[in-house]
Amino acid sequence: MRSAIAAAVLATLVTVSGAAVDASAAPAPDAFTIEGPITGGKGTPQIAATNFDLASVGYEQAEYFISGTATAYTSATPLTSDGKWEVTPASTARYATRLLVYRPSAPKKFNGTVFVEWDNVSGGLDAAPIWLAAHDELIRKGYAWVGVTAQRTGVEGGGRALVADLDLKHADPERYGSLAHPGDTYSYDMFTQAGAAIRAKGSSLLGGLKPTRLIGAGESQSAFRLTTYIDAVEPLTQGIYDGYFVYSRGDDGAALSQDPQPSIPAPSPSRIRTDLDVPVMTFSTETDLTELGYGKARQPDTSMFRGWEVAGTSHADGYTLGVAGKDVGERSSDVELFQTMLEPPAELYGGIISCDSPINAGPMTYPLRASIDALNTWIADGEAPPKSPRLQMTGDAAAPFVLDANGNVTGGIRTPQVDAPVATLSGLGQSGSNFCGIFGTTKPFEPTKLSSLYPSHAAFVQAWNTATDRAVKAGFILPADAKHIKAAAAQSTIGS
Repeated sequence: MRSAIAAAVLATLVTVSGAAVDASAAPAPDAFTIEGPITGGKGTPQIAATNFDLASVGYEQAEYFISGTATAYTSATPLTSDGKWEVTPASTARYATRLLVYRPSAPKKFNGTVFVEWDNVSGGLDAAPIWLAAHDELIRKGYAWVGVTAQRTGVEGGGRALVADLDLKHADPERYGSLAHPGDTYSYDMFTQAGAAIRAKGSSLLGGLKPTRLIGAGESQSAFRLTTYIDAVEPLTQGIYDGYFVYSRGDDGAALSQDPQPSIPAPSPSRIRTDLDVPVMTFSTETDLTELGYGKARQPDTSMFRGWEVAGTSHADGYTLGVAGKDVGERSSDVELFQTMLEPPAELYGGIISCDSPINAGPMTYPLRASIDALNTWIADGEAPPKSPRLQMTGDAAAPFVLDANGNVTGGIRTPQVDAPVATLSGLGQSGSNFCGIFGTTKPFEPTKLSSLYPSHAAFVQAWNTATDRAVKAGFILPADAKHIKAAAAQSTIGS
């Protein structure tokens, strides 16, 4: 969509693996340097992501360090809820951080799009929640994925760590000891420079693959920061990212500047500015609208904005926290996820997380994959994604959603998990240790209720398949996923 603009701005001198090439570091004033591929230390990159061998799905990984000078931003006036912020460069600081690349091993498989994920550090370590939740789609369509260690916690530690010392420098000091992060105020320009490094002529980051499109993406805490990036920095850096994927954000953005630099908080609500010339897709669960407050920041769809809201979903769920790590795109993972609705876990990671109720086992991964496909099509071909119905809210904080007879929310994107249900799936009602409050709940139906809904296995499969076909036709489930979703229902014992 903006290849001409991108070509025009890629003009700042950059050092990549010792060779001078043309790329954009705008608006950072100095050159950055790429070092790698990185080896040594414990021998493998440190990140919370999938745990299967990438070679088994035709992918390879490579790790690089990026270092240079990053710029902070300031605003002469308070930031406004419309997101139309005018910021200017402030202080600068040196940094050295990490880029992790997953790329197709066969160049002919690469679809030209690089999905650039702002790594999430809420657990005290670098994590890749979008790769976890949507890697099936990224792999089968041939995306390259780059994880950016943009925040200080990922490098130096701190925050609300699930397990101590899993940040890069503590987890593998030999491999990562040279990294240095000056603070999250500088994270925005570091994310810009990461995108510029991917686009750089002569860059080795993609192993010779030629990128056509870059999508900037972030989930949860990273979505808060990406919201601020879009509103404050995107207008200054046109040509780096061709679109944005904002997954599970809340009511506001992250601070534009923070301690030890001057504090410049984002207002509540912070909406996505409406004067952009690149597409922005937001993806929201029930938890995001309520517990994270995104309900206050909802905005209408436009020619450059889409907001998808999915029924029966929580901020994180049984797929992301359990099934995803080993899912290599085979039908068995969809069968396991289906079964999780009937036998949902309450404990995770060997008891490191222990919730008071079984966690959500909903359909989030399937519409998530469809939303990424829709955004990429939007950028590549100009075909806008379908508009999502909004989840029906009551305005009552104690009971925020309108529920159907089965206890599932009404409105929003519909899937067979809520339209041919075998459980009540919610993004609310959870408690327990650590992050349990955002994991939602699953309440499997009693056998008598299942029998009343589905007098035979054939009746259940028909209802499930009809709901699946409806979601595919609406553009909210991909045909490749629908085959596995239907197979999981057929293999079940519901109605038998």
